[in-house]
Amino acid sequence: MQNIVQSVASGTWTYRSLLNNPDLSADFDSLKFGKANLFIETSADGKLSGRIYDTGWELELTGSIQYGSPATLWFQGKGMVDGSLWVYDYLCYVVPHIPNGVQQIPALVGSITRVVPHPNGNGGTSPAGVVCSFYAVLQNS
Repeated sequence: MQNIVQSVASGTWTYRSLLNNPDLSADFDSLKFGKANLFIETSADGKLSGRIYDTGWELELTGSIQYGSPATLWFQGKGMVDGSLWVYDYLCYVVPHIPNGVQQIPALVGSITRVVPHPNGNGGTSPAGVVCSFYAVLQNS
């Protein structure tokens, strides 16, 4: 089981996160929180490393994987972006194989929390404590 989950969790993922707004009439585009490449390496002893990145920014990842059904990944992304410290916590699960699924792409689903405030790029501040949902699908699966 560990080798199967380890091989599924390791790799480069397409990451997308969304604001947790329960208003069904909210325009889908207004829910966008972030998008990135997510590179994860896991080991048999439960360690996780990697990076989350896009053009002009990158956060280094450290954390762990707990093997099980489903496997649970916890990691923190930390780095300097435009001279400011960014720190985010991630908790997610490896989506199990769906028995009647057709061409299922490996996926992660979970939550992201902004740990420290940082500039928002528009002269304001993105506050700490914001929690959003995210999913990621494995590239070249």
